[in-house]
Amino acid sequence: MNILIIGGAGFVGNNLVRRCILDPKNKITVVDSLESKLKSDIKNLNEVIKSIKFIKGDMRSRALMRTVVKGQDVIINCAAQTSHPLSMANPIFDVKINCIGNLVLLEAIRKYNKKAKVIYLSTSTIVGKAFSQVINEKHQENPIDIYSANKGVAEKYYSIYHKSFGLNTLSLRFANLYGPYGKDFPEFGFINYFIWLAKNNKEITIYGRGTQKRNVMYVEDAVELLYECMNRSDLFTGNEYFAVHKEHYSVLDIAKEIISVFEKGKIVKVKWPGMRKEIEIRTVTISGSKLYKKISWRPKYTFHQGLEKTKETLKGMKLN
Repeated sequence: MNILIIGGAGFVGNNLVRRCILDPKNKITVVDSLESKLKSDIKNLNEVIKSIKFIKGDMRSRALMRTVVKGQDVIINCAAQTSHPLSMANPIFDVKINCIGNLVLLEAIRKYNKKAKVIYLSTSTIVGKAFSQVINEKHQENPIDIYSANKGVAEKYYSIYHKSFGLNTLSLRFANLYGPYGKDFPEFGFINYFIWLAKNNKEITIYGRGTQKRNVMYVEDAVELLYECMNRSDLFTGNEYFAVHKEHYSVLDIAKEIISVFEKGKIVKVKWPGMRKEIEIRTVTISGSKLYKKISWRPKYTFHQGLEKTKETLKGMKLN
């Protein structure tokens, strides 16, 4: 299978590459601009560089996308500007990557490889604050930051390109992934940031009481799901699915479990900062039942098991 991974040097991309190379029949091409990437991202990608074809480049480049999409069986877009606060501080930059970048990619696929299966990595935060106890795909979208709004717009691009141009597209809404090759900045996911703090015996700051709940999923489960979807044809109908674990915990309990597993760190509670409070979505409980009914895949790891495996993988390895 010829697989193109856009943004393959990032957190999910690094893990997805490792899953794909387990099958020697796969031919993997990774495109990443390496902009704003940490040294650890590049180092981690170098560990598997001999097993892939790597191209340094940006998905906003029409010439590059025209070249790389040709001949691919599956195209997965992991590339994104992922910081919620940055999207509010610099919304135009967010639009350039999360909207224009996706349109450039879709146009290239429409013109040069309409048969490819195309997977877009979306986010659960497009729904904003919950209006019901459990969120599913029928829940209205009410994003409260620019990043989430633009991810929702990009989802609609993929749906339109399926309906209007016949592209085989699928959008997966992930939530709160964690595991190896994560970042030590809160902008790139709070669970990986908490893990880095605990690993380095630092304070984990909790805003408010920390009672807001979140779905959590180990990144190896996420990439197994992606790989399962690659090998299906019935999912590529322009639809969006929540791709989540059934487990959900409060932010405070997440921090406590991380400290318990890593046996380091401590919790400090502070008042909500102004902007962070404005874009906080409070408790969110998401159902992945729509996707579960379509495929046989189920998450393998509990939160505790995922943390234990993360700890083992990170031994002797720095997140930054």
